[in-house]
Amino acid sequence: MATTLHEPLKADRDRSPRSGSGAGWRSLVPSEGNLRATSDHSPAPSGTGIWVGLAAIGMSFAALTSALLVRQGSTDWQHFALPRILYFNTVLLLASSVTLEVARRRIALFMGGRSSQVAVPLGWLLATMALGLFFVAGQYAAWLQLRSQGLYLPTNPSSSFFYLFTAVHLLHVLGGLGGLLSVTRKLKRLTLRRSTLDATSRYWHFMGILWMYLLFILWTRF
Repeated sequence: MATTLHEPLKADRDRSPRSGSGAGWRSLVPSEGNLRATSDHSPAPSGTGIWVGLAAIGMSFAALTSALLVRQGSTDWQHFALPRILYFNTVLLLASSVTLEVARRRIALFMGGRSSQVAVPLGWLLATMALGLFFVAGQYAAWLQLRSQGLYLPTNPSSSFFYLFTAVHLLHVLGGLGGLLSVTRKLKRLTLRRSTLDATSRYWHFMGILWMYLLFILWTRF
């Protein structure tokens, strides 16, 4: 008995994938052909992972704070004036959060097809990274100021905690700068996922909030 093969329907053919996985905003091709106007409907494991990571970071600094409070009760605790550059560094880090939010809005306009200039969001991302690098340099300058006062890591429990708090936070800031660099590269290639941008932004903003908390602890306990 002969078997009749029917030609696949046009709708079935149209549902075939047009691009590989992990294409972000380009993962779906709209009918009008605007690659940047697509939405990222894929699951965002980075969205969940970033909250888990931030919770772990927060708990680690909470543990360090508890250790500081216990150690401060000893008789050998030495109070010292915080380097004033720390307050300037705070302004730099908060300003970087502002520029990052501007960059996010500009990226949304660009990916939505309402802006044709990718250089505009890239410029704001570069400004964010520049402010972050200035913050890193400022923290190093704060360490140099303490060294000029004869305060080193093993000098006193208070100076040890100061270096520990600021160094661990600085390492996380460097990690955030690496994330921003990755976002910049993906934006240039038009392979940036919204979930990646959102996760990186949340991490960077958390670094600013965490630094405000640390500065308060340092100001009240030192």
